[in-house]
Formats: sequence, structure tokens, C-alpha cells
Amino acid sequence: MREFPALRVPIIAAPMAGGPSTPALVRAVGAAGGLGFLAAGYRTPATVAAAIAEVRTGGTDLFGVNLFVPDPTPIDVAAVEAYRQALLPLAAQLGVEQLPEPAPDDDSWQDKVELLVDDPVPVVSFTFGLPDRTTVERLHAVDSYLVGGVTSVDDALEAVRRGLDALVVQGPDAGGHQCTFRTSDPAPTTPLDTLLAAVRAAVPVPLIAAGGLSDTAEVRRVLEAGAVAAQLGTAFLLTPEAGTNPTHRAALTQPGFTETVLTRCFSGRLARGLRNAFVEAYDALAPACYPAVNQVAGPIRRAAAAAGDPQHTHLWAGTGWRLAAEEPAGEVVARLWPGTD
Repeated sequence: MREFPALRVPIIAAPMAGGPSTPALVRAVGAAGGLGFLAAGYRTPATVAAAIAEVRTGGTDLFGVNLFVPDPTPIDVAAVEAYRQALLPLAAQLGVEQLPEPAPDDDSWQDKVELLVDDPVPVVSFTFGLPDRTTVERLHAVDSYLVGGVTSVDDALEAVRRGLDALVVQGPDAGGHQCTFRTSDPAPTTPLDTLLAAVRAAVPVPLIAAGGLSDTAEVRRVLEAGAVAAQLGTAFLLTPEAGTNPTHRAALTQPGFTETVLTRCFSGRLARGLRNAFVEAYDALAPACYPAVNQVAGPIRRAAAAAGDPQHTHLWAGTGWRLAAEEPAGEVVARLWPGTD
């Protein structure tokens, strides 16, 4: 068993694709003693390479890169087209001229793997599934530490069989996408503490706890339960270093938003965010088809965000979003783990 990288502070800033995870955030969390992640999802290999270079230029040696693992399940073309048609009136209302038809997209998986083999980083993590054994061996050969996100004991066992070094055990309170392996998997319901104990009993590798964690007491609780670190994403969304868009930032502090929900309506995969008008209208209509739904709904989300309309864009947030603060990332780390210089 490979030891988890030594951290001065057992805090990990979760990879948050779509903008929030920036080189500046990775550097700030690293400087505070924790571990930051670049999110490679939705980015081209060239922009991922540039972000890695920017982190290194800033003097951060220990950091990670997260990859989305493609789901080979064929999409239900008819279901996605029906959803696209249902969205057209809203698109017109928001000034979006057309919604694209879905196209095959594996998020440049192989090119990103090649990038990380040619330009190795200390830690590589995986969301939405597991790499094959060949990929694991290639990344191990360049001395990258490999981490897989799991939401069940069965997935944890498979991750260990594939040769991964550590696991992010994600509870259902996590903001953003769930780490379920298959797009059609049902919503996870096992509370983080229960899942962490079950996975700890089943596998011998280091475990990272994630999902709804928001304060010092919760971080200490999961560490006492056997986790080597706590991973948080929502806690960093309001930091100046994060690339969270202004509409999302504002919504996180607005009293009108009162709860989070798991929904497929924005991407086709289950993800937790603030309940808004889009969720109310389209949650029941969205098929379990990723990235097809993500492609179809993307122009609406982007138009709403650009217009400052929080009711029709995704507002990813974990259940503890009310405790997110507008403060530097280093101060967030220090608040979560008091006594750190």
C-alpha cells in the first residue's frame, strides 16, 4: 500500500470543473498546507497543460489533477431530443438562438492521460469511474499517486482491484456531481459517516472523506473515523482565488435560496445544487444521459449566468453551503484546521 502524500494540513480543495478550480486556488491551498486540485473536466489538454505550468511557476510542488472517466453507455437519442425540445421555449426566452444536438464526447480522455504521462503530476484523481489497468500502470510508472472517487463499497472494492492508491469516499451531501460510476446509477443515499465506516472495513487503502463537510467539527469527526484527509469544494467557492462566476457567487449568499437538491436536469448526471426555477421545471424531464444533456442545456446555463439570472443556471453547492465565507482560501484552510500557521 502506498502512503498518502504527507500534508501539513489534512484539507483538500476538491476539483470543481467548469471554472471554480483555478491555479490560484491550488497554489493558495498548497501554501496553507493542504492539497489543491486542478479540474481537467471540460478543458482542452492544452489549457490543462497551461494550468499545470502556472501552478508550478507559482512554486507549488504538491498538487493534483482530476480527470473525468468516460461512460461508454450509448445515449438514448430519442430521450435527449425530447428534452431538447422541452427546453426550446426557455432558450428563446433567454435569447439563445439554438440548442445543439448531442455529439459523442469523451472529454479528450486519452489525450489528457497522455499529457499526464508525458508531464507527470504528483496526484491524479478520477471522477465518474475508473481508469483501466494499463492507464493505472502507465501513471504509476511516472510516480503519480492515484485516487478514485467512490460512492459505494462495491465501487471501492473495484477501485482497489484496479490498483488505485487511495479513495475519495463521497457522501450524498456533496455539492456538484456525484462520483457514481455509471450515469444511470440511482442517487446515493448512504450518509457519509456510515459509508466511510463501511469502506474502511472493506479496503486497506487510505480514505479521503467528502460530502457536505463545512466546519472544523465535521473535519475532525471524519479524521477520527479513519480518513487521512477531508475534501471540501463548496467551502472554497466564495474565495477570491476561485473562478466561481458572479451569478453563482451571489446566489450562494442570497436568502431566497433555501435548499439543495440532487438533479440531472443540467448535465444528465446527478449533481447537487441550489433549488431554482430550472430545477423545478425540468428535473422530472431530464434523462440520465451524460454528456448529452450537458451539451443540450449548456447554452441556457451559460446565457443565464452571463445575464446574472440565478434561476436558470446551475448553482452547485453542498448541504453546508451557508457556512461558505468570502475570505481568502488560506484563511478557509486555517478556519477548518485551527492552529495552523
